[in-house]
Amino acid sequence: MVNDYSRILNEGLRERVVPADVAASWIENGMTLGLSGFTRAGDVKAFPDALVKRAETESFKVNVFTGASLGSDVDKMFAEAGIISKRLPFQADATMRREINDGAFHFVDQHLSHTAEMLRQKVLPKVDYAILEAVSIKEDGTIIPTTSVGNSLAFAQHADGIIVEINESQPRSLEGVHDLYTLDQQGSRDPIPLVSPEDKIGTSGIQVDPDKIIGIIFTSQLDSPSTIVPPDQDTRLIAGHLIDFLKEEVEIGRLPQNLVPLQSGIGSVANAVFHGLLESDFENLSVYSEVLQDAVFDLIDAGKVNFASGCSITLSEEKMKQVFSNFENYRDHLVLRPQEISNHPEIIRRLGLISINTAIEMDIYGNVNSTHVRGTKMMNGIGGSGDFARNARVGIFVTKSIAKDGKVSSIVPFVSHVDHTEHDVDIIVTEQGYADLRGLAPRERVELIISRCAHPSYREQLYDYYQAALERGGHTPHVLEEALSWHIGYEKEGTMQKLVRA
Repeated sequence: MVNDYSRILNEGLRERVVPADVAASWIENGMTLGLSGFTRAGDVKAFPDALVKRAETESFKVNVFTGASLGSDVDKMFAEAGIISKRLPFQADATMRREINDGAFHFVDQHLSHTAEMLRQKVLPKVDYAILEAVSIKEDGTIIPTTSVGNSLAFAQHADGIIVEINESQPRSLEGVHDLYTLDQQGSRDPIPLVSPEDKIGTSGIQVDPDKIIGIIFTSQLDSPSTIVPPDQDTRLIAGHLIDFLKEEVEIGRLPQNLVPLQSGIGSVANAVFHGLLESDFENLSVYSEVLQDAVFDLIDAGKVNFASGCSITLSEEKMKQVFSNFENYRDHLVLRPQEISNHPEIIRRLGLISINTAIEMDIYGNVNSTHVRGTKMMNGIGGSGDFARNARVGIFVTKSIAKDGKVSSIVPFVSHVDHTEHDVDIIVTEQGYADLRGLAPRERVELIISRCAHPSYREQLYDYYQAALERGGHTPHVLEEALSWHIGYEKEGTMQKLVRA
């Protein structure tokens, strides 16, 4: 492959082009690496592969910081190679998940808006090298990102050196889509001047001193396609219940006809819920979110979404081909920002978002577990759900009411791990229906959640638990010795159904 040096407009930097294995040889044991990438988009590809190959003959460990999960099996390769000491702030790979739960290395599960702030505060280990995927490098050294921004700006600012991986498969038409805005230190910063999703308040690239760029790698590999699956009957029902809620809010006068900016978490359920808007009467919508998935582009194509602000573009293989072969049709409808801006509480509260995120389980009072299976086994991480839920105008959590062929209820007496307390959860939705918890005391919530959101096969058990809890009394009644009995029952019997009270 002949490298396209026209993507490096600073001629002096062309002398710093090196093979990926040379750049990987610069990494020393104990270093901290800041890798670009956010939910399988815009991640570096050649450098991680070279680093893993080096680990076949050398023993070393590094801290790996990213924006969110990585594509190209990078997290899988890193975990299998045993080169990770610490990983943050989010991952979504089965092999890495297993290694985390086995204690092979440390995983720091962070709110996605917090990583850049913690780097600024020098709470986290110093970043030795930022390794960033780019479309091109401008004359002044400005790095133009590809399909995600994530924490790339923060990594570039705080790293000792930068390695740029120019991806020739990424269209140069991406230039101009990004909006890179830098925050000052807390206590001496101005309000963030963003009052609408389409506002641009920063620069089109990551501005750095060219001397800080110590190496440049070329590659030509597409992003990994999204792993989302098409909507099924249950996710369509969830979407339908959510749209019914939104319609009622409009009829009452709490929301305008075109709603307010929408946010949706990652994954098949969240994407399906957004997809349900295609069949609704809502129009002139806007999106202020993290990941822009297939459904967002379907809504743009349908003329229902006018503008979408995000942190990354993560698409299925088919949708990726369609979007990037016609990217000029989308440029004026999109902006990609750093994740500390896409997820910033100040902006979320100012714009008054409707926030839609997924849960592993919910309890009868509205607490939500979005990270740990049965309280101890990390799934992916909290991601941005906490950033949005606590600060949104309406914080919504969605999930199917049962899992494991009905052997697990997603509505339980008490969640086994609390990521989002009842104070941050406004609406919960399953395929059974939705419960509006706003303004309700704990005891008022229980009947609503059980009758409208729990699966029929578990409702009687939930009512039995609550009646026993009422005998104990309290503002939030519980039978503490039985609060997690459903999870224990599943571990012992392989099902949460037909448990016998102790």
